[in-house]
Amino acid sequence: MSAQEKVYLTPEGREELREELDELVNVRRPALAERLRKAIEQGDLSENADYKAAKEEQSFLEGRIQKIEAMLRRAEIIEETQSSEKVSLGSHVTVVEEGRQSPETFRIVGTAEADPIDGKVSHKSPMGKALLGRQIGDVVTVEAPGGAIAFRITDIE
Repeated sequence: MSAQEKVYLTPEGREELREELDELVNVRRPALAERLRKAIEQGDLSENADYKAAKEEQSFLEGRIQKIEAMLRRAEIIEETQSSEKVSLGSHVTVVEEGRQSPETFRIVGTAEADPIDGKVSHKSPMGKALLGRQIGDVVTVEAPGGAIAFRITDIE
């Protein structure tokens, strides 16, 4: 992801990131600072495992804070789609795999929010790319590790 690339987020995704950032900055960062202070008080830092572990955790924490802040700065909010004619970012798309009966519904989201287990598919994933711009009744083919899978679009919200 480039430094200028837009980060597509749903309103819920933006709120989740804001909550995570608040937790990291106002709860975890101060707690970690206290752990570091106590580890430093123990003396010799070269042999202090608590200090080394806390410094490593601090590095990960600060990296995550910076990443979230950057994503929020570059965020473009995906509003609920008003049109159900074509699949776009924010659409809820119901598909049926060819040869099967049970439908699956996905929401097309940005990469930062993608969670296929929760039904959120990135617009850059093979499934997301195949669905974008398509209409009800279209059959899309998605390349999967086990081979190509065809899906028929049955509903768009």
